Amino acid sequence: MNTFTGALGEPLAARLEMPTGPVVATALFAHCFTCGKDSVAAARISRALAEHGVAVLRFDFTGLGKSGGDFANTDFSSNVDDLVCAADHLRDTLRAPSVLIGHSLGGAAVLAATRLVPEVRAVATIGAPADTAHVEHLFGPARAEIEARGEAEVVLAGRPFRIRKEFLQDIRRQGQLERIADLRRALLVMHAPRDELVGVENARMIYDAARHPKSFISLDGADHLLTDRKDAAYVAQVLASWASRYLDAPPDPADESGHVTVTETRAGRFRQSITVGRHRLTADEPAAAGGDGTGPGPYDLLLAGLGACTSMTVRLYADAKRIPLERATVSLRMQDKKTIVKEVELGGDLTEEQRERLHEIADRCPVHKTLTGDVTIVRGA
Repeated sequence: MNTFTGALGEPLAARLEMPTGPVVATALFAHCFTCGKDSVAAARISRALAEHGVAVLRFDFTGLGKSGGDFANTDFSSNVDDLVCAADHLRDTLRAPSVLIGHSLGGAAVLAATRLVPEVRAVATIGAPADTAHVEHLFGPARAEIEARGEAEVVLAGRPFRIRKEFLQDIRRQGQLERIADLRRALLVMHAPRDELVGVENARMIYDAARHPKSFISLDGADHLLTDRKDAAYVAQVLASWASRYLDAPPDPADESGHVTVTETRAGRFRQSITVGRHRLTADEPAAAGGDGTGPGPYDLLLAGLGACTSMTVRLYADAKRIPLERATVSLRMQDKKTIVKEVELGGDLTEEQRERLHEIADRCPVHKTLTGDVTIVRGA
């Protein structure tokens, strides 16, 4: 078991199920409402998927299981943010998830989180509600007390939980069907016709709202929590087979070099997830500017691009002309918003003529020319 930091700054307990052979894909599993990473469905499906070569990360949301924090301080939005943090953790330790799987309200959470994890190609829900406000019925008569007093204790699955009014307000304003309509990923909806907690009509609403490619699998005879081992094994087998169609799909144009996608992570005020082909970066602002300092800022990245291009250009020229350049080091800083100070240090037994020529070449790198030329930024379609 390992931990990572969740959206509210608390340590979240996680378990990574690894295949015995090569890893063909990575997936992230979101458990059902008030359950945990070690629920029957989460554990059995994750282990079964690992047998199919899929590495699966499952974790306890903030305030649940072995994770830190107070459940009363969480809501659906913070669960979505926890999912994004989990995806970041996978990206940093193994590779970003290409599949998101969610059970019950966890299914609603993965549908909401998909747009914040650009590497995801396929999403699967199991017994998920079409509307996040669906969970209100679980609170019964306590709902009126929550509205009147601002919070109340609710017993769910035999355990007491403190639910605040802010939780109700959050689940009521999600606009889930609009998210599903704009999912732009392959979707698999799995639901038991006799599900007594989340009626099968929810599966129909999710399926109707989604665009193709989409699929529906009926879990005949299964209960909501998939407590029968055979049902969990069947779900995992279908998931592995279905997802394989999209894991080996031709690369999206967004995967090509030169195409950059920047998406808010919502894990901090300014934190951004940057996708450049197969590479993943993080951008942020320093604490002094209101950020968390988890990555370089926009101007830092601009200078890094210029510095990398400068060093590469110098190296290409030196190798082509057989100049004994040992190492090039480029230092840059913003003097003001219109002036960049660039210093190029050249190591090696070089003549003055060679040094002067390499400095001239350093100013001819493509990024340097772009920044000092007439650049036009147009609005994309």
